[in-house]
Amino acid sequence: MKKLSEEDIEKRLLRFPDWDYYENAIHTEFEFDNFKDCFSAMSRIAFECEAQNHHPNWTNVYNRLNISLSTHDAEGVTEKDFKLAEAIEAIVEVED
Repeated sequence: MKKLSEEDIEKRLLRFPDWDYYENAIHTEFEFDNFKDCFSAMSRIAFECEAQNHHPNWTNVYNRLNISLSTHDAEGVTEKDFKLAEAIEAIVEVED
């Protein structure tokens, strides 16, 4: 998978207003009502990650989930990251 240029990444991020590009990855944070809702979303996201064979760097503290996506083999952001970001957005949107 080919690494995207910064220009391509910024253009694609227009579709993802809650995501930012820095440190060679795209990042977002979600806040849920409580830990249970956060963990539930994480579980659903985990199944999607396995299906796509693409895994995020993420952290969770109580009701907050921080996600960073990059493609390690390409040493940067690729189409795979945006495909997973789109799936994550759909999963979290259902939770709302």
